[in-house]
Amino acid sequence: MVDLESEVPPLPPRYRFRDLLLGDQGWQNDDRVQVEFFMNENTFKERLKLFFIKNQRSSLRIRLFNFSLKLLSCLLYIIRVLLENPSQGNEWSRIFWVNRSLPLWGLQVLVALISLFETILLGYLSYKGNIWEQILRVPFILEIVNAVPFVISIFWPSLRNLFVPVFLNCWLAKHALENMINDLHRAIQRTGSAMFNQVLILISTLLCLIFTCICGIQHLERIGKKLNLFDSLYFCIVTFSTVGFGDVTPETWPSKLFVVAMICVALVVLPIQFEQLAYLWMERQKSGGNYSRHRAQTEKHVVLCVSSLKIDLLMDFLNEFYAHPRLQDYYVVILCPTEMDVQVRRVLQIPMWSQRVIYLQGSALKDQDLLRAKMDDAEACFILSSRCEVDRTSSDHQTILRAWAVKDFAPNCPLYVQILKPENKFHIKFADHVVCEEEFKYAMLALNCICPATSTLITLLVHTSRGQEGQQSPEQWQKTYGRCSGNEVYHITLEDSAFFAEYEGKSFTYASFHAHKKFGVCLIGVRREDNKNILLNPGPRYIMNATDICFYINITKEENSAFKHQDQQKRCKASRSFYHGPSRLPVHSIIASMGTVAIDLQDTSCRSASGPTLALPSEGIKEIRRPSIAPVLEVADTSSIQTCDLLSDQSEDETAPDEKMPSNLEYAKGYPPYSPYIGSSPTFCHLLHEKVPFCCLRLDKSCQHNYYEDAKAYGFKNKLIIVAAETAGNGLYNFIVPLRAYYRPKKELNPIVLLLDNPPEIHFLDAICWFPMVYYMVGSIDNLDDLLRCGVTFAANMVVVDKESTMSAEEDYMADAKTIVNVQTLFRLFSSLSIITELTHPANMRFMQFRAKDCYSLALSKLEKKERERGSNLAFMFRLPFAAGRVFSISMLDTLLYQSFVKDYMISITRLLLGLDTIPGSGFLCSIKITEDDLWIRTYARLYQKLCSSSGDVPIGIYRTESQKLATSESQISISVEEWEDTKDCKEQGLPRGNRRNSTCSDQADHPLLRRKSMQWARRLSRKGPKHSGKTAEKITQQRLNLYRRSERQELAELVKSRMRHLGLSTVGYDEMNDHQSTLSYILINPSPDTRLELNDVVYLIRPDPLSYLPNSEPSRDSSLCRPTAQDSREETQL
Repeated sequence: MVDLESEVPPLPPRYRFRDLLLGDQGWQNDDRVQVEFFMNENTFKERLKLFFIKNQRSSLRIRLFNFSLKLLSCLLYIIRVLLENPSQGNEWSRIFWVNRSLPLWGLQVLVALISLFETILLGYLSYKGNIWEQILRVPFILEIVNAVPFVISIFWPSLRNLFVPVFLNCWLAKHALENMINDLHRAIQRTGSAMFNQVLILISTLLCLIFTCICGIQHLERIGKKLNLFDSLYFCIVTFSTVGFGDVTPETWPSKLFVVAMICVALVVLPIQFEQLAYLWMERQKSGGNYSRHRAQTEKHVVLCVSSLKIDLLMDFLNEFYAHPRLQDYYVVILCPTEMDVQVRRVLQIPMWSQRVIYLQGSALKDQDLLRAKMDDAEACFILSSRCEVDRTSSDHQTILRAWAVKDFAPNCPLYVQILKPENKFHIKFADHVVCEEEFKYAMLALNCICPATSTLITLLVHTSRGQEGQQSPEQWQKTYGRCSGNEVYHITLEDSAFFAEYEGKSFTYASFHAHKKFGVCLIGVRREDNKNILLNPGPRYIMNATDICFYINITKEENSAFKHQDQQKRCKASRSFYHGPSRLPVHSIIASMGTVAIDLQDTSCRSASGPTLALPSEGIKEIRRPSIAPVLEVADTSSIQTCDLLSDQSEDETAPDEKMPSNLEYAKGYPPYSPYIGSSPTFCHLLHEKVPFCCLRLDKSCQHNYYEDAKAYGFKNKLIIVAAETAGNGLYNFIVPLRAYYRPKKELNPIVLLLDNPPEIHFLDAICWFPMVYYMVGSIDNLDDLLRCGVTFAANMVVVDKESTMSAEEDYMADAKTIVNVQTLFRLFSSLSIITELTHPANMRFMQFRAKDCYSLALSKLEKKERERGSNLAFMFRLPFAAGRVFSISMLDTLLYQSFVKDYMISITRLLLGLDTIPGSGFLCSIKITEDDLWIRTYARLYQKLCSSSGDVPIGIYRTESQKLATSESQISISVEEWEDTKDCKEQGLPRGNRRNSTCSDQADHPLLRRKSMQWARRLSRKGPKHSGKTAEKITQQRLNLYRRSERQELAELVKSRMRHLGLSTVGYDEMNDHQSTLSYILINPSPDTRLELNDVVYLIRPDPLSYLPNSEPSRDSSLCRPTAQDSREETQL
């Protein structure tokens, strides 16, 4: 080691660190030679070539000088023509000789010398071994023709007046201009300039042709009419425009020959130029061109990035985006990698969209395309996933890369991203707003099972509408339903609001009730100024502050409302007649016109200070007197609000468990210990003390722990909820969580059966094994045996999820074909089953529960077409399956992402309503059903007061079911032959003529073959037909058709029962004749206070968080709350 150190030479006294880096060790006695490297050969020719040709900037200067020189030579020619005074006569010498002054000749000689020298120098520098290639070039020949005569005239003075066609320098100027533009684009690194180049070439070619023709005709006509330059210009324009007045014509044969030659050249050159220009124009139309920087800085625009643009997606986006008044001046730039679809092109040619929508073909992963869209100046960027892809995970990966590319290119541009699968959501957490499709879809389908038509409720809330749909319909339910569908969620600061400013310092429930009573608005949530979390119905203990942001449901926002006070007498009169008569128009006279609502404020002085009270029955009536509704307190009395008041069901469950329930099946409350994907919001749920073995999760297979092989053997007390899906994706976890949330009473938990086409993975089973009464079964809804084994005969709801493998089809709308047919089969086999279906395309909702001969469905189809013609965004809302919440398409929620651009809180509120997010102190969505014991409340306003005063609940709408008033369809008629004589008079009075006519025209081929005995009986009826009158024959025909229909129902029932007996299942409980097709259901969002309550109405509630009333905010699994008074509290809060 010492020897090695001794061999290291000592550092010199003035050693520099720079020398060490550069390897300069010249202080040693080594012979080193410094070598310089050059990009080009270090010769004089190469240096000139670098300056004149290779270097873009210097070459650009040379070409600009050359272009100016050629223009100067053309200008000198024009000056010579204007100054010339030709002599009289028709001598041919005038063609070859001209009058040229000495100064003019000197300038032309100078220009010619410079041009000739430059041409020879460039020819020398570009010489590559073939001299004839340089000499025979057209620019070189023109240069020799225009410059050499002037150079010769220097040495031969007699040739100074020789005619030289200097005007041909315009073609050299055109050539120099093209080279100059190319060098300019190379110097500034500009691409995509082919269109500009082609237009420039076309214009310059046309100008050169006209200038050459003008100068040539003028010179050749020196021996004829002696035309000046203006007359020549006039003649050329008239000739080239094919007008041909004939007042100016060439007289000499040389000029005529020259005109013929120029026309032939124009016919050859110009079409080629126009063809190239048209081709580039078509290509540019396909790619979309650019969005200029000037427009981006002076106008507001948003960018829509999609992998493939369909007409439905485009119209949903445009209709929702431009539904807001303040977005009318925005431009939409679409960035899509595929060529524009024919239907999209046709729509974008409509003037309403052509002026505001710009289509660019390009990729979001290319900075050049993002620059074309001016992404860095955009107000927002919407990135949508392609849900019709076979591989949805691959579609999500493309969306993630697009989001990353946009964030890298424009960090300050707000991102609105749509993702399909929840496990990919954490990759785009940086986005401002994210909508995960499967999260929302499964949570919405789950709530549909316990709160009917939740999907319809959310869809109507996130769509922009003015409530004008159905107002011209003759049916009252369509008018009411359409008017209430215009309600949306808005926000305003408390101190700036005329609705809520007077409730500062009062409780939330007090503000909500009195705002609805006075203005007809429904206050559903609030947010503190210093807090980002929105609280839905924080309860009566929440005190309103002046800086709170209030979220409310109304037909329009407060800023677009005008308030009118009626006189005292009219208000008192309206108050006295408030509760009389059937349901009428809103008391507040809500008039939606041009985005403004005029609200007549109701006088509260005519009522008692304690609020409206229910008149008590007289003492003589034997009916039991019900107590009046308690007033809503301004500030909640903490001593009167007990925890058990709001947790009565839970307290009952914990204090009085079912004696028959085994102790090992007792449920606990806590957070699920395992989540199948990253990013799921923790939810407090009902859980098992110990996880269930995976073998016990299989419904149709026995194991060492149990011997059950079908749903009937388990003996469930509540009806099943069956979910038919293709695979057990991570999104299916969000279907289970809302149904097992801690605020659901334990005795009301429905068993969940997952009917899967493919076996679930282990990590999914590990996530669901902690939840009570959750099972799975491998099978398909195509198989009747699988349906019977999973318990479809005694299920409350059947949820059919659209299969991913069928979402892509050659014809887009055929993607739902298999799902629709399968659901139709379920509908025919199990008519009493509530089926909730998810479809890919909303337009296919018209095929759900399809009945070809149903007149009422045909009338609704006509209504839908009329609403679409009026420009409605919710034309499909009157379809009975959608109105009843039995069908849903996730594409309807695309508007949620679009609406978030204006209302940035909509995604948060929707997630809270669906139970995807749980925030301490925020309420949850639930429902109650109006029974006969609750009809004493009578109106929605009194129900609002009852709920706010007793339990702090805030109602937001009603789900109403009515009997179908029109004639029932053919498929709904089921009457026995033996009862025909007893019911014929009723049928004649109840059914209109049109229905009887349609029934008699029914095609027998639609029904299956009947049994032999029934056919023989029908033949006997047909033989007796001629003996009766025409009216009697028609009745007999109707009787026979009714027999056919009943036989069809019976055959379907026999098929189901035979399969049940074959599988060893009991047929008890299968009611094949139970049919609910004669009813229609719809939603009333925030109905008017005087809306009458009806039997079996389901009221949507936002219930306060029960945990917010606990003394200790940390929930306990074993704690028992308010054990002695649980039963009493439940009676007090019951309606």
